[in-house]
Amino acid sequence: MALLTPELQAMIGLQVHYPAREAFGHASIRYFALAMHDDNPLYVDEEYAKAAGYPGVIAPPTLVCETCQYAHRVPDADGYIGHEWHLPVPGCRMIRAGNDYAFSRPVLATDRISVTWTLESMVEKPSSRGGTQLFVMSVATYKDAQDLTVATNREALVFQPLVPHAQTQS
Repeated sequence: MALLTPELQAMIGLQVHYPAREAFGHASIRYFALAMHDDNPLYVDEEYAKAAGYPGVIAPPTLVCETCQYAHRVPDADGYIGHEWHLPVPGCRMIRAGNDYAFSRPVLATDRISVTWTLESMVEKPSSRGGTQLFVMSVATYKDAQDLTVATNREALVFQPLVPHAQTQS
């Protein structure tokens, strides 16, 4: 039984856009830095950041890719409000297999950042457990109010059957 169905193949290229509703915010930057135990004064001290050549405090680089402040929906059953594809891959568990970040410039507290997610590709590959697994690649492009890219996040997801295919066909 193939995991990569025609229904899934038809979803390749799908895009979802989350427009910015407000500025990124000093509090978001400060809370993220605290959560990461990062006491870099660039994230909290306006005068220090200006003396370092920035217009104001900047965000830790990965915050722009890890925040869910772009999402404008009700939390799901697990309390998650961030982006998800909700791909119809029954009988599988989804594993986040990695991210590849690229940053064009630091994000400022005053920036209004929007994000567009694009479902780039899906490939079915053999699994060491027998059968196959589905690899899904998507990219999030984060843009400021001038429509300039400030960051990208290429994300890999793997859908693994809970029971290997070889066993489900007997």
